[in-house]
Amino acid sequence: MKTKGALLWEPGTNSGWSVEEIEVDPPKRREVMVKLAASGICHSDQHLDDGVIPLPWSPVLGGHEGAGVVTELGPETEGLEVGDHVVLSFLPSCGRCKMCVSGKSNMCDLGNGVLAGVAPDGTHRVHARGKGVGCMSYLGTFAPYVTVPVDAVVKIEKDIPLDKAALIGCGVPTGWGSSVYAADMQLGDTVVIVGIGGVGINAVQGARHKGARNIIAIDPVPFKQEQAQAFGATHAVGSYEEAAKLVEQMTNGQGADRVIITVGVAYGNLLNPAQEMTRRGGVMVLTSAAPIMQRDMEFDLFTFAMSGKRLQGSLYGTTNSRNDIPLMTELYRTGQLKLDELITKTYKLEDINQAFTDMQEGKNLRGVIMYDD
Repeated sequence: MKTKGALLWEPGTNSGWSVEEIEVDPPKRREVMVKLAASGICHSDQHLDDGVIPLPWSPVLGGHEGAGVVTELGPETEGLEVGDHVVLSFLPSCGRCKMCVSGKSNMCDLGNGVLAGVAPDGTHRVHARGKGVGCMSYLGTFAPYVTVPVDAVVKIEKDIPLDKAALIGCGVPTGWGSSVYAADMQLGDTVVIVGIGGVGINAVQGARHKGARNIIAIDPVPFKQEQAQAFGATHAVGSYEEAAKLVEQMTNGQGADRVIITVGVAYGNLLNPAQEMTRRGGVMVLTSAAPIMQRDMEFDLFTFAMSGKRLQGSLYGTTNSRNDIPLMTELYRTGQLKLDELITKTYKLEDINQAFTDMQEGKNLRGVIMYDD
């Protein structure tokens, strides 16, 4: 099938996205074709362009946050039918590897290959200018049609709006789960969330859902501070220093129970200020991507060891997509999870570079690419 897609031909150079004709192959074994309704704009795709996540191959079809309708089935796709509404999970789960069967499907073995530049069988499903095209997370949702593994497809009820459901493929569970699961949050906690973008705003939602008493959002952008409070933060400030003063007042100097880092790019100087705000025995969660070659950070190891604190990495919010994506659609349906309000602005695919500019300038909680019929 010929359609259009947004490609990077020179990843890591900030050259931007080229919207052009691509050809999408029909599904093979354990694959389906999906007609997408929408795709979210996420920092992880920006990191392919700016080099924070370096790629040794090109071209790449970006996008890993989408939802749509199944249009074609390959062999061995039991449980799915043409016409099903689905969310695409940016990390697949096979249901058979050690991580999946132990309840840690966000660490599925298949996830090791999402940046390999080929489908799980080692071949390409997308072609452009006579070359095979790698798809971000096996998906490539910056195109209105995708051929994807069934291991990355989660069926949802048809009453859920697909443009809202698209966000549940990455940003919502990554932030929400960082609070609900990775932070091991408890009722009445004092929580600090550092960085209020598409992930951080959902960490705010997760903290509210878990019954945190004080939720302090940190972001230098006034718009993000306002939105954090609209989504459930009790306080919103522009810096670590302002947050530290609030934490000291709220906890009688004991420190925050949980500090969650969800900034666009995590640098080494972010961790020690987080530790200084965390109480003895508290938890710090690092959800943000960091430059892949970064090895140095400023960290008070003595205090960390002697105070019994925990530093927890979190991939995909430590969620289980086949359980948590349907759960989040139900929370949305019952008014316990905001999705409509996350979409600040929608764009056509041809405007994708503007969408990324708006994201970098802090204008959106989530920008969304909408696909026309």
